Amino acid sequence: MAELSLATVDKLIRKAGAKRVSADAAAALRDILEDMAVDIGERAVEIALHVGRKTVTAEDIKIASG
Repeated sequence: MAELSLATVDKLIRKAGAKRVSADAAAALRDILEDMAVDIGERAVEIALHVGRKTVTAEDIKIASG
């Protein structure tokens, strides 16, 4: 089940400059963003565990996304 709403993704695409956004476009981007977020989250967890923490920090996310 999708975590991000289509309305939220539609707003992001419009923020990027689109005047109109198809539902298929919003759904495609939602799927890609969710996959990327899970990948970054997994890397951030590994970073936190590597340094002996159970808590993922903003810095872990930044490092994992870079």
